Amino acid sequence: MMTITEPDNWEISSCSGMKYGQYVEWEKIDPEAALRYGKMLESDLHELKSMGRTGFWAMPHTLRAKAYDHIISSISTHQDVDLYHQSTRQLFGEHKISTHPFPVFMEDGEIPRYCLNKAGLNSVKKILVCINKQFPEVTFCPILPALVSLLLHFSEDEAQCFHSICSLVNYTDPAKRYIDQTFHTSRASCMTFGDLANRYCRGIRKLIASSHQNLFEFYSDWIMWIFADLPFTYAIRVLDVYLLEGYKVLYRVALALLSLYKVSVASRVAHVDDFRRDMKSFVENVSRHITVENLLKKAFGIQLPSRKELHYLFNANKDALIHRGIHQRHSYQTMDLGKFNSNLVTETEMRVVWAWIPERFALFNPTRLFSIKEHGRSLSLLYSQVVGQEPTVLLLRTADEEVCGAFLSSQWMGQKKHSGEELSFYGTGECFVFTLRPGMERYQCAVTQISGTLNKNESLKKQQDVHQSPSSKSISFEDSLSDIPSTECPLGTQQNHPCPTGHPDGQRSTLMFMAGDEEKFIVGGNGGSALCLRADLTEGYTERCNTFESPPLCRGKFKIQSLEVWGIQYP
Repeated sequence: MMTITEPDNWEISSCSGMKYGQYVEWEKIDPEAALRYGKMLESDLHELKSMGRTGFWAMPHTLRAKAYDHIISSISTHQDVDLYHQSTRQLFGEHKISTHPFPVFMEDGEIPRYCLNKAGLNSVKKILVCINKQFPEVTFCPILPALVSLLLHFSEDEAQCFHSICSLVNYTDPAKRYIDQTFHTSRASCMTFGDLANRYCRGIRKLIASSHQNLFEFYSDWIMWIFADLPFTYAIRVLDVYLLEGYKVLYRVALALLSLYKVSVASRVAHVDDFRRDMKSFVENVSRHITVENLLKKAFGIQLPSRKELHYLFNANKDALIHRGIHQRHSYQTMDLGKFNSNLVTETEMRVVWAWIPERFALFNPTRLFSIKEHGRSLSLLYSQVVGQEPTVLLLRTADEEVCGAFLSSQWMGQKKHSGEELSFYGTGECFVFTLRPGMERYQCAVTQISGTLNKNESLKKQQDVHQSPSSKSISFEDSLSDIPSTECPLGTQQNHPCPTGHPDGQRSTLMFMAGDEEKFIVGGNGGSALCLRADLTEGYTERCNTFESPPLCRGKFKIQSLEVWGIQYP
């Protein structure tokens, strides 16, 4: 998508454009469009969503304009027409031309052109400057120029476009938000997308991380793939559903684009020097690969977590950014492996593992908590070294030089409450197992359940509460998730085992992530153990495990040559 960039500020004409088609009775020119508009007015939200997804008001231009006005009116009924005119008089006065700096929420002066003429671009600049004045709390929002440019196509005048944007900015329902307004919220959304991509576009993170290119920079563009890089005819179809369904639509479309890109780049990965630039070019030319109808069909075929779960993950990511002290883009630092020292994996392999873990933990550097070489072969010593630590990464190398491991979302608990009692499983759906040699692959269940906070005291208490309850099989992120069923149907990839429906066996099979006592430690427990380590850490075994839908991670019964446990180095 062509963008217009100016060096430091904008020259803006105080003149306003004409109202679009104000002298024409469009209903008489196109009766079919009039009938469709009438049907829209009679439809409830569910019916409107279906219409938006299928392009019901895609043509003619005036029908889409009426549809947008109807949808945005349902978001905000109050329209202060004078507000925009008051702002323009204060900002631009009677001068024919005035100069204004870029609004603070823009990273640069880029405005997607979207077929706008010179007068249209001037109007976009005016509206953006007025938004900057109206919402001083909006300090970072790179998609606003694109939204203004798109909505201006379907607005009667600048004032209506301004009102539409104000309605989106003012919308307060966190489950159906529209616009990120600060660096923290924008970056937390980016991290949330990264977590989703880790589940639904498996392989792309490993590919980028193993090439030593910057994942942060790659994913930081995700929303601009839609509101800058997509061709106009694709962008407005996304806008149709975005206005109705909110932010979740953007996750869907970006995941669909990333999935298509993964297929495209697989055959030419050796020739890609810059994945970020290559992705941008791919999206700009997406019409060569898929129609907009099939793109939306693919996007809505992705079974995402609920809005409540997405909002919870978003907040967890935002908290991690604040805890890490990242307040602007330039304050982010990639994982520092300058002092990385492992007897088991290479730096590249560790980068791949760190690319697999949830985004909010990948912000921090790894720190080694236990190794056989340093601490000896003892499961009880391992437990003592990792107490109070979550999450952790378990790595092991067998005598056959196979390397595998697990990401464990919860603290290790290595004892039973009573002798003879069965092992109590715990952990969350963020646990996963993986192989590094001879091949790299990650296996994770598709149950959405979020693991530990950065508040270790609170997290430790919850772990202890679970441990003290013989009936407990799993822990959740916080009490606020208690009303979210932890046995939801698997999301994303198809699972071979049936979806849990509340039956004890179904629930147990879904939540059997990790368990341990003095004699053994187990990762995954349904249909077989993904990993089982003996007390002397000399041998173990691996089986096909339905918990992660994983095959044996190495030779079935193996001797342990080396074993390490890594944690998160919090500041």
